[in-house]
Amino acid sequence: MKKSETEFIPAQEKSWFIILFDLYTRSLFWRRFKNIWVDQSYQPGPESKTIYYLNHTSWWDGLIPLLLNRKLFRQNARAMMEDKQMREHGLFKRIGAFSVNLENPRSAVRSLRFAVESMKRENSSLFIYPEGKIYPFKTENIQFRDGLAWIANRVQEADVVPIGIYITTTNFDKPELYLKIGKPVEFNSETDRSKLKSIFEANLERVLEQLEDQAHNESFRFDRM
Repeated sequence: MKKSETEFIPAQEKSWFIILFDLYTRSLFWRRFKNIWVDQSYQPGPESKTIYYLNHTSWWDGLIPLLLNRKLFRQNARAMMEDKQMREHGLFKRIGAFSVNLENPRSAVRSLRFAVESMKRENSSLFIYPEGKIYPFKTENIQFRDGLAWIANRVQEADVVPIGIYITTTNFDKPELYLKIGKPVEFNSETDRSKLKSIFEANLERVLEQLEDQAHNESFRFDRM
């Protein structure tokens, strides 16, 4: 493996670029989706620090954190992104993404430490897809890598919030995007990493089960973004 393929890519935010890319992202979502809906049970305060973790089901997942943060949360956000995608789409570092090499444990630890350092910033947040790769939508048997639990154990002042993503074409030829923002996960700060991972998995599974059911049977619960 070439050295360039193992080098860590840090976030290098540019405020002007975030504003421009946010406008482009919103336009892209509004053109490609019939509707975008959200059911929100968590809103960070001005002093909050938050780790958001999401299921990973589509190409759109790379843009959803920016949409959520700019429209709803307004935090000092960063996101962990696979290094292969970062090298292909270098512009993401300008909106707060940083790389993680899932095939190199030593490199991955550097990314996790960068995530922890990032959370020391005022009103900071982190978006992470702990499954590590794209899977078809499901509501059970979700399996995370260790990174989320590793970070949460070291940033115990942060709320850890599950977010479910569901895309469906049940009602229209164009897809609809449903987002369900859960409540912060309750856990003991002394819980070991393996148990903590299971707790996070179970909480996201509950959110996704509710999300799928409500999207089809209780759409009144959602607000349009």
